[in-house]
Formats: sequence, structure tokens, C-alpha cells
Amino acid sequence: MSSPHDPLVRVRGAREHNLQGVDVDIPRDALVVFTGVSGSGKSSLAFGTIYAEAQRRYFESVAPYARRLIHQIGAPKVGEITGLPPAVSLQQRRSTPTSRSSVGTVTHLSNSLRMLFSRAGDYPPGAERLDSDAFSPNTAAGACPECHGLGRVHRTSEESLVPDPSLSIREGAIAAWPGAWQGKNLRDILDTLGHDVDVPWRELPAERREWILFTDEQPVVTVHPVRDADRIQRPYQGTYMSAHRYVMKTFADTKSATLRARAERFLTSASCPVCAGGRLRAESLAVTVGGRTIADLAALPLAELAGTLGGPSEAARVLTEDLTARIAPILELGLGHLSLDRPTPTLSPGELQRLRLATQLRSGLFGVVYVLDEPSAGLHPADTEALLTVLDRLKAAGNSVFVVEHHLDVMRAADWLVDVGPLAGAHGGRVLHSGPVADLARVKESATARHLFHRSPAPAREVRSPHAELKVGPITRHNLREVTVAFPLGVFTAVTGVSGSGKSTLIGEITEELPGVGRLVSVDQKPIGRTPRSNLATYTGLFDVVRKVFAATDEARRRGYGVGRFSFNVPGGRCETCQGEGFVSVELLFLPSTYAPCPECGGARYNPETLQVAYRGRNIAQVLDLTVEAAAEFFADSPPVARSLGTLLDVGLGYLRLGQPATELSGGEAQRIKLASELQRSRSVHTLYVLDEPTTGLHPADVEVLLRQLHGLVDAGHTVVVVEHDMAVVAGADRVIDLDDGRIVATGPPSDVARAPGSVTAPYLAKALTANRPPTHAAGHGCRADSDSPPRSTAP
Repeated sequence: MSSPHDPLVRVRGAREHNLQGVDVDIPRDALVVFTGVSGSGKSSLAFGTIYAEAQRRYFESVAPYARRLIHQIGAPKVGEITGLPPAVSLQQRRSTPTSRSSVGTVTHLSNSLRMLFSRAGDYPPGAERLDSDAFSPNTAAGACPECHGLGRVHRTSEESLVPDPSLSIREGAIAAWPGAWQGKNLRDILDTLGHDVDVPWRELPAERREWILFTDEQPVVTVHPVRDADRIQRPYQGTYMSAHRYVMKTFADTKSATLRARAERFLTSASCPVCAGGRLRAESLAVTVGGRTIADLAALPLAELAGTLGGPSEAARVLTEDLTARIAPILELGLGHLSLDRPTPTLSPGELQRLRLATQLRSGLFGVVYVLDEPSAGLHPADTEALLTVLDRLKAAGNSVFVVEHHLDVMRAADWLVDVGPLAGAHGGRVLHSGPVADLARVKESATARHLFHRSPAPAREVRSPHAELKVGPITRHNLREVTVAFPLGVFTAVTGVSGSGKSTLIGEITEELPGVGRLVSVDQKPIGRTPRSNLATYTGLFDVVRKVFAATDEARRRGYGVGRFSFNVPGGRCETCQGEGFVSVELLFLPSTYAPCPECGGARYNPETLQVAYRGRNIAQVLDLTVEAAAEFFADSPPVARSLGTLLDVGLGYLRLGQPATELSGGEAQRIKLASELQRSRSVHTLYVLDEPTTGLHPADVEVLLRQLHGLVDAGHTVVVVEHDMAVVAGADRVIDLDDGRIVATGPPSDVARAPGSVTAPYLAKALTANRPPTHAAGHGCRADSDSPPRSTAP
């Protein structure tokens, strides 16, 4: 029984996702790390249970009408939680992809900077003082009227819309037009309007070319299509739309990423001719602080901005002190390379989470639980100590800090460690250890203990020699200045450097057009789909094979069911009540809408007739509910299915369900699914694989699995280039390219880079190389002994 002053959060009977009736006591006012292999259930415990219950209790106190306006997560499957304070969640979720969201808006620094210009700026003689809204590109009062506050204008030209003027309109001269029937319709309308669609484009009069491409008119005409021999086509009313209008409308309005990307190919983007990229009205850009406009200051890296603020007036001094104080925690978290105008969608999930963490340091909240999702993601080892300092400050302010984390140094710094496992999915979901970090060493079935205390040396690997080099550059982009680099081909290359040094920009310049690349495959951590209809099976192509297996059964043939019958995305086999979603929205008066399993199919997604077809005793819905591991056993005698499942097992994803929605997958899981899809393809030509921080979100045990696959690709004659902060991965590379402040500071084998003077990475890499060597004498297993951080006295 807990007392009102119980210092513990007590969880009883947690059954969320794969948790197996977990009972655990966690101390408050402490830094608590939740860890375990990917899919073990640690996030289900920290976020899905503890945070979800804190949110549910908070919403209980909100008026029912107001509750409807808040997006709510359902009540967690847990018997009881006592001693739980209010909670704040900082997850690695992607922001809404809009160019109007920026570092300045996320951190609220833009508000303070606008106030500085409004109250203490230098105005032209006779100019009226402007309200702070006039310095925002996101308001009507401040936005440049030409570009609407975006700083850039998108335009079309005859050259972009008609890339080959030797073709006639009938031959497809207007490449920007849509394909299939819609493009034929526009061509027939032009023919009806009297335009010659059979002469080469360049031979049409200039005024006709201008009208066809750029007119805003939308004439409606009766089209009499040419009759085909095999079908009758009746006349219809057709509305003309110019190529320019079609491209701009598609670019602005379409919800399809594919159509938007296609429209973008025909647009040229240029700096706005009115505001020159400043995004604001002329009167706003006429106001300066220290001789610079607000657009100039917003473009500076935060580390530089902090040193340039100031002013003679008392208002300027007060506002500058506030801005500097707000910037300080952002610099502390290794984000000084970001500028206020940097669009939020271009940030990594780790950077975005640390920005939110920095704003929390200024909030002054007391007595709450902060639940963080891998705050060390994307951090160079040099920045990890600063992160730990920030977490300690949150704790010292009277808060509890619960962190889901894989970084060994963050684990070692914890006051309390909760290890969930031992494996993933159905083989996990148990708390193996909840207590001081050092006590985990005695838990034999813990994969975390093996890496934290008993790290065995990596197997010795001969450094491979490249068979050629790929020259990239000179590159001048973002913070890279005239950088040229030679990537060795046929080996494993790691690109390292502190946050903002230019790593991602550098590898982004590798294109398939460069000589020697062959085939280029970029494997990123972007979602494999944005709706629950996209899942593991559909993305990998596995679902197509499974549907063919079901369509080939005797029962399906007898009923005349084809492959399409077993898709939940199209009418026919799906449940029409929920349209294949498996759930329906239930509207409650004055209460939030809630989702419930479909009353017709019970969440199976298919109609009863489709579910009557079985393969080896299971219907299609039951097969989608299998884990990859169970499915591999079930389909062992079906080579096409077994091959796809085998690659998913090879990258450590055996715990995922075949029908697991894309919206439930982490960035690391999405990246490994993409890698598995690639691994199952036959690769006859040399392939260059580019991966940006592939170990983000992975437990050290999962990193080992991933590296076996990546090194296997190199052994098969291909090239792998990774951006990486995990020094254990870098130590196993054949070549390292180390960057700092937009320039290359060292390149060569890991042993050479570890000795490079002036490299921030060098001492951490040297430590990892030492850890990877077989021990020459017995060493104790002290908690700090195996730390990835170098001794404080080590000089770079």
C-alpha cells in the first residue's frame, strides 16, 4: 500500500502491446533509463503505459466539451498505477511538414526577436513604429505580398513545360500535362479549339504557344473524340486548363506526394524579386538592430546570433538578455549550428526533440515527470555529456526524468535502470531488472548487461582496400565551403563529425549521375507510409505474394476469387462497413470521438466470405496478424514468401507483425524494413548504399545484427557509406571521413583518424578502438570503466 508521500511510481499489471502483466516500482525525482532491445516493450512501458495514464488522468479533469478539442490517447491496459505525478512527453515525432514552421517558431525565440525589433529597432526617419506582428512572415501584416512570406517564388517557363520542342502536341511535347486519359482530353480540347496538334511545337506561332501554356482562360467546348474500332466514344463537354495552371494547381492542392513531386519537376524556384528572400514587407526590412535586418539575424547560426545581439537602450538590454538566456540551453544541447529560419521539416527527429527539451528548461515546471524518447539520437559523443548535464538540471529542479535510451553512457549516468526483454515481441515484455545500474551486471539473460559490462572485443577485421574512388565536389552548400572528397569504392566508409559539421549535406551530394556509382540506394528513416493502410507486408511486396498464395487455394479457385479479392484496400473482399480499416469512429455527444473495432468484421478488415478461404488452417486476416518470425515458420515451404521473410529476420525485425501499420513503426524500424526490401533484390551491378545514422534508435545488440548485413554487402562487392555517431561502428569501418565546421579535418583508416590532431572525434574513436582490442590483462567491471567517453584529461 502506498502512502501519499510514497517516493515510487508503482505500476501493476501492465499489458500494453507485448507487456506481460508487468509489475514494477520506479523512483521519482531521479533520472530513470528504460532500455532493452528494439521491440522489447520499453516504449510500451514508458510511453504507452506511464505517460498515457498520466495524460488520461489530466483529461479527466478537463470539461467534457473542451475534451473534444484535444487529441487523446486511449486508456492504457494496466491494472493500477499509484504515485504518478503529471507528465510531459518529448517524443521523436516528426513535425507537420510545412515550410512556415521553423526553429524560431518551435523555440518561441522568433517572438522575442520580433519584440526586440518592434521596441528597440532603428527605424528610418519619419517611419511609424511597427507592431511585432509586422516582423513575422506568417502574418498578413508582415508577409511579403509577392511570395506570401515564403522568401521564394515558384514559376514555370516554356523550357520547363516543353523540354523537347521538336515534338508535336500529339507526340507529347507538353511534358507537364498529366498522362493517360486526362492528357488526351486536353489535347482533344486544343484540337477542337482549332490549334494544330500535329506540327512540331517550335513551328507554332509564339502567341499560340503562350496561350496554350499560360492562359488563365478555361474555355468549355464539346469534344468529338476520334472513334476507335473497338468502342464507341460519345461527345462530351471538356474544360481546358493551361499547362502552367495545371502544374501550379497540382503543386498547391494535391495530397499525393507522387503528383506533387512530378509537378515540382516543371517548376523553377528562385529568390523572391521583391523581398530578395527576406520574406517580409519592405517597411519591416527597413528596421535594423546593430545594422542588420531581422532576416539577417534569423539566418545566423544561433551560436553566432547570441554574440551579435545588443543595443544602447534599456529595452534593448532587457530583451537581449532574455534572448541570450533562451539561446543558452540550445547551445548547451549541441544545436548552435541551427539558425532561427531553418525549416522544421529539415531537422532530424533528435534535433527537434532537443529543441523542445531546451524550451522546457526555461519553463520552470516543478514536480512533473518528463518522458523522453532517446534524446541522445543523432548526438556526437562530444555532445552527450552536455545532454546529461541538461537532464541533471531538470532533475535538480524537482522533476522526475524518465528516458527511453540505448546510449551506453546515458545508461551509466542513470540513477535507476529498467531493462525490458529479454528479446523482442512475444519473447520480450518482461522487466528483467529495475534498480541501480551496477546491479544489472548480475542479470544473465540481459542483452544490455552484456554490452554495458562485459563487452567482448569485436572480431578482428582486415581493413579492405578500395578498387576505385568516387570524387564528389567541390561542394558549396549550407555550411560546406568548396569541399572536395574522394569516397573509396568497394569498402565500408563512415562519415563522422559533430552536429552541424556538414555530414548529411556531404552525402546528399552523391548522385547516380556521378561516374563510378553504378546503382545508388539511399536508405533513410522516413516513414514507409503515413496511413494505417500502409504496413510492413504492403511495403516490402510480401503482401502481393501472400495474396497470390491465397488466390491459388482450391477454395478461392472454386469461388472465382482473384488476387484482388484478398486486398483490404479495394472493394470486393474488404469489409465495406469500415472500408478495410478494421475500426470505425464513434461520435459521442460532448465527448471526444473514439475508435472502436468494426462491429461487422471485428477488426479483421475483410468480409465473411473472404475470411472463409483458408491456407493451411488460417485466413488472410490471421496471417496478417502473425509476427515475421511465426510467418517464416508458417510459410517455410513457400520460397517466394520465405525469402522476403528471411531478409526481415536478417535485420532483426522478427518481432513485427506482417499487418503492423506504418504509423506504429519507429524511424529505425522503417529504415531496416527499407534495407530488407533492398536485400531481397538481386544485385548484378555495383551498388552504392548510403545510410544516414542507421544505428539511431537501435540497442547495441541490434546494431550488431545490422552491421553483419552492411558488412555482408561490402563483402559481396558493393560500397556502403554511413553517417554515424556510434564509435563502435566507426571503429569497424575501412575508411573514416571526419568533418568539423564545414571542412574535412581527417580521412583514412580508423587508426589514423584516431590520432588526427584537431579532430573532435579522434579521442572518442581512440577509446572505441582500445575497447575493441582483446584485453591484455584482467580488468574489473566498474560502471565507468567501459564508458565510450574518453577520460576528461585526454587531449584530442
